[in-house]
Amino acid sequence: MQVPASKPHMSQRELHAKVDKLGLDRQRHPFFVAGIRGYYRNTLGLPGINDRGIYDDALFLSSPLGYAAWNGNTDPSRARKGRGTGAGKGMAVLQPGLWFAHRFGLHRGQYLALVQTGGPVTVLRDGDPPYPDSGLFGINIHRGGWTTTSSLGCQTIHPAQWPAFIALAQDLAKRHFGAAWKRTTIPYALFDAA
Repeated sequence: MQVPASKPHMSQRELHAKVDKLGLDRQRHPFFVAGIRGYYRNTLGLPGINDRGIYDDALFLSSPLGYAAWNGNTDPSRARKGRGTGAGKGMAVLQPGLWFAHRFGLHRGQYLALVQTGGPVTVLRDGDPPYPDSGLFGINIHRGGWTTTSSLGCQTIHPAQWPAFIALAQDLAKRHFGAAWKRTTIPYALFDAA
């Protein structure tokens, strides 16, 4: 499994400039998560391509109370072409944008993660041609695997970094939202690398 030698480097000021362009009110939403798809696209995997199945993306936790970067994955682990929205649907790729869809909960009933229970998202499904689909799909932010990124469209963090990611996310949420930390929707901003 390919993983970068170091964590992503971007100042909080740089990240805020990107997020501000999406219209996030950081006074109302002081704590958010951000992802950059293809962050390592020229240094990991095939040059110039955002690969699937490797940790070539970056995820950030941002708040006035803390800021950190993580190696992650914002793509499905593999491709699967399909049609429609039923059992034969294509693999989901979350579209760039600002999503108000994630709250703390259990990923597949197993461990604490940021799960898509707060609202719909739009994905681009693998197909011929690819096609958009919007709704509640369980596009969670969760722990990836050691031999696979463990994603069917979710945003995943390398397993060695997951404990620190979820501990900081939980700490920031509790400090910002108190007893409502599990009921509060945490904004997620997803960008394609420039």
